Amino acid sequence: MTDLEIYIRDLDPTALETWLAGHLDALSVTSVGTKGVLKGQGGIQGERVTISVYPNAVGKRYACLILEGGKLPWETDLDCARSAWEHLQTEIRCSPGDWKEGDPVQDEKWWRLDERGEQLAIWN
Repeated sequence: MTDLEIYIRDLDPTALETWLAGHLDALSVTSVGTKGVLKGQGGIQGERVTISVYPNAVGKRYACLILEGGKLPWETDLDCARSAWEHLQTEIRCSPGDWKEGDPVQDEKWWRLDERGEQLAIWN
């Protein structure tokens, strides 16, 4: 199973749903959990995609979107972030792909996509 993870600043849930519906079949929200966590699913080429949205994942401004499945609409977090930025027009962040759980985070760089373009930056 593959997963993609991006962070969306000032998430507009309606815009997120519209963007995902353009890439996934049979998009649906299956549950709303504690603290506003959204769970849903969709499909691509007959394969199920699980969707999780964690509001306020980083501070109060960034929501985390995780897509999991055997087949996903994008190959990498950065591909997903580019697509999200194009549609949502709000700052999107994602890992450059070389970070692994347990690695030190003090100098960790993230892709930041916004009206200034794409840049590798320290989160804060």
